[in-house]
Amino acid sequence: MDSHSQVLERLRTGFRSGITLPLEFRRTQLTKLLALVKDNEEQIVKALHQDLAKPKFESILSEVEIVTNDLHHAISNVATWIQPEYVPKNLATKLDDCFVRREPLGVVLIIGPWNYPLQLLILPLVGAIAAGNCAVIKPSEVSSATDCLVAELIPKYLSQDCYAVVRGGAEETKALLQNRFDHIFYTGSQAVARSVVQAASVHLTPVTLELGGKCPCLIYGRINIQAAAHRLVWAKYFNAGQSCVAPDYVLCTKATRDALVPALTNVLEEFYGKEPQKSPDLSRIVSARHFTRLMKLLEKTKGKVVIGGQSDEDDKYIAPTVLVDVEEDDVLMGEEIFGPILPILTVEELEKSIELVNRKEKPLALYVFSDESSVVKMTMENTSSGGFCSNDGIVHMTLPGLPFGGVGASGWGSYHGRWGFETFSHRRACMLRGWALERLNGLRYPPYSDDKLKWLRWTTSAHSTCSLM
Repeated sequence: MDSHSQVLERLRTGFRSGITLPLEFRRTQLTKLLALVKDNEEQIVKALHQDLAKPKFESILSEVEIVTNDLHHAISNVATWIQPEYVPKNLATKLDDCFVRREPLGVVLIIGPWNYPLQLLILPLVGAIAAGNCAVIKPSEVSSATDCLVAELIPKYLSQDCYAVVRGGAEETKALLQNRFDHIFYTGSQAVARSVVQAASVHLTPVTLELGGKCPCLIYGRINIQAAAHRLVWAKYFNAGQSCVAPDYVLCTKATRDALVPALTNVLEEFYGKEPQKSPDLSRIVSARHFTRLMKLLEKTKGKVVIGGQSDEDDKYIAPTVLVDVEEDDVLMGEEIFGPILPILTVEELEKSIELVNRKEKPLALYVFSDESSVVKMTMENTSSGGFCSNDGIVHMTLPGLPFGGVGASGWGSYHGRWGFETFSHRRACMLRGWALERLNGLRYPPYSDDKLKWLRWTTSAHSTCSLM
């Protein structure tokens, strides 16, 4: 196995050769990546089931389809994305070519998480390839079956001169981060993100962080309680709640809560049966360590379990669980839950709920359920989050045209579709000048005078903008 330095040198040599720059190369690699996913769908589903007991339906929907859709989008649009972007000019520059040129950054590092171990590793890679970069790909060792599969498949489909997979745990990742990259894209926890930023700062490497946080769901005003229960249960318990955009807690009035809890009970039975542990449609907790963390939260909470609460350590199973009478200072409100546990906080006024949300770090996603447009508008305009969705959960991240990313503690930067291409591109300001209008250019040369300054200010001012491109 090559050392990190050997891998990086191979990729830097590949990048310096210019092989990644032509449009045809980028399209070819994206097409091969698409083939990787399509050819190996059965193996991907099997690996995800080994890692998380993911149902085939969820694996196809969240790991295969979202990746193939983004790949099709990139293949269709990359020719447009790489075109120069011409900008308005003033009188002083009217004979010049003035444009923004998207250029690749170089050799980038992509570190993936374990909860969606294919999607959240490959989607950034799509942007990196489309932008013309070489990439080192680091899958999560926690989802070991997918980690192994990615390491096996990437070299078979993509150029080994430009793309490489590096495997290992925390120590190997720490050693990898000691190397200089041209960009680091990290998806995972806030705690590890701090270490990534610290390592990147040594080389002044730019970083994209896709983190998480406590994503609230506010339910106020008139509401179709049955539809709300279906959508909330699906979004919360998809992948056993191990989604960075899963609703983390609910804010609603007592009356809404009293109607919502029985509706949630009925929907959970409809989805997973009377014995959810026997359902083939419910994922498991990824590891014993994560299981223990979630069970400790349930042990310490002062909230009242009204649905679920059962668990099986050997099976890494925690039943879909709902709690009421949870207070803002409860242990369940102190960190992102990242599991099938849903606390409901009763707050009688929408304004007070918004204040509660705003006292916390900005979340990756924020949801509001209401039939009243005034409630949706008020929530959207008075909060801040990476993404916002009304009357549903998670689905906003499936559209390639929308940027996906956090704000503040929930992340830096965004990707999906063109946004991923932009993340891995340098926007280079270009001005191509000839030797014409030298007399006009002479206004800036010494000896200076007030007349020269007056004319120079006029030729470069906003009112002298010229529409010539």
